[in-house]
Amino acid sequence: MEILVRFGSFIALFILMALWEMQRPRRPLTQPKVNHWRTNLALLLTDVLLLRFTLGAAALATAGYAQQHGWGLLNITAWPAWLELLLAWLLLDLALYLQHVLSHALPVFWRLHRVHHSDLDFDLTTGVRFHPLEILLSMLYKMAAVAALGAPPLAVLIFEVALNGASVFNHGNVYIPEKIDRWLRFLIVTPDMHRVHHSSVVNETNSNFGFSISLWDRLCGTYRAQPALGQLEFEIGLKEYRERLGWGALLLLPFRRRLGRYSLRRDAD
Repeated sequence: MEILVRFGSFIALFILMALWEMQRPRRPLTQPKVNHWRTNLALLLTDVLLLRFTLGAAALATAGYAQQHGWGLLNITAWPAWLELLLAWLLLDLALYLQHVLSHALPVFWRLHRVHHSDLDFDLTTGVRFHPLEILLSMLYKMAAVAALGAPPLAVLIFEVALNGASVFNHGNVYIPEKIDRWLRFLIVTPDMHRVHHSSVVNETNSNFGFSISLWDRLCGTYRAQPALGQLEFEIGLKEYRERLGWGALLLLPFRRRLGRYSLRRDAD
């Protein structure tokens, strides 16, 4: 059931965002869409198969086990169910924000995460472009967070669906009128907001780490409204990787010697 809910909602939103990108793209792509999609979707398929035969739906299973054994903060409270669901979702989102910050701050994690940032374009498939080892580590991290919080299984399912949807939405190459975007980003991470995070300029890359809601970037001082050169002119990707990398090259990228920038320094590149 969990797989059907997650997969069905992901496919529905993916199709919707793909149609939106076709009708109102925000920026022109630097390569043919078919080539870009082939690489990123091949990486997604690798990630899905790896999870399928290893950890699978481990976060949800962890939530059920924690509930049965009374593990975690929310399993020792007597708060209303709606409040526990809300708190679990918010705190799991915060946990993912912190994980994202660490993936830029620590060289060992940046080696994996730079696969995501090496994309020279930014569209909905960028949101599924992750190295398989990063996906495995992320699942282990989520399992630990779920157990520590004692997050209810329903909250974990809602969080996973929201996370998948947010990753596709906030990487969308879609045009949203500036006034609407400005209001939306008071609550959620919009494509224009997250696109700044994919700038090749270091102090812009090290901003806007949020996945679903924009609150954490604002509270932690990592929020940046716009890139210095504007949404249509700034360079996407990493300065140390300006070539287009295929599926095999992306799998090997973490093991290449050229590490590039990983520090959370705030000076301009």
